[in-house]
Amino acid sequence: MSHYNKIAGQNVKRVEALSDGVFAIAFTLLVLEIKVPAAEHITTETGLLQSLTPLLPKLLSYFLSFMTMGIFWTGQSTQFNYIERYDRNLNWMTLFFLLVISLFPFTTAFLGEHIHFKLAIAFYWLNILLAGIFIYYHWVYAKKHQFLSIEGETLKKVDRALRRRVMIAQALYLGGALLCFIHPYLSIGFIILVQLNYAFAIIPGKRVVTDKR
Repeated sequence: MSHYNKIAGQNVKRVEALSDGVFAIAFTLLVLEIKVPAAEHITTETGLLQSLTPLLPKLLSYFLSFMTMGIFWTGQSTQFNYIERYDRNLNWMTLFFLLVISLFPFTTAFLGEHIHFKLAIAFYWLNILLAGIFIYYHWVYAKKHQFLSIEGETLKKVDRALRRRVMIAQALYLGGALLCFIHPYLSIGFIILVQLNYAFAIIPGKRVVTDKR
């Protein structure tokens, strides 16, 4: 068993492939919660337009989760750019991260159905928090055990940038979740603004230049 633990879970490419597969399935499952309005009682253009109104909460939660998972996929991909070795513990850390990612279709559907309830937003925020914890310690573990392809000053810059990004994002997500005590839509709107900034760098941060020779 001791020997097995030393040799298991070392294939980085297989972990990357599994991660991409789980993310792809989770992205696809998000849209399945958006059902086309039934046609039986729709007889006019106005009626068809009005039938879309109940879908607005689901469309909002869909966009929210698509952005959320896109940010986590990008974050994990960025870490993989610098991770050249793996071990059994890091392998299982990734699996639990993917477990949390695969919950997003459920928490998204739950939020879409109960968007006016604080508990629904709390469940969704908890999903984000757990994903943030796993992706943060995924990087910390890889750095601690020298599984990275960079070192020296480049490592310091990349490490600072990755840690800071996760910690600030999680703090902002917490702030956004707390806004639900004022109004649920204010909470969701703030989180979406945070995500748009992290996706498109609306508020630019320090640029990290790396040499990956």
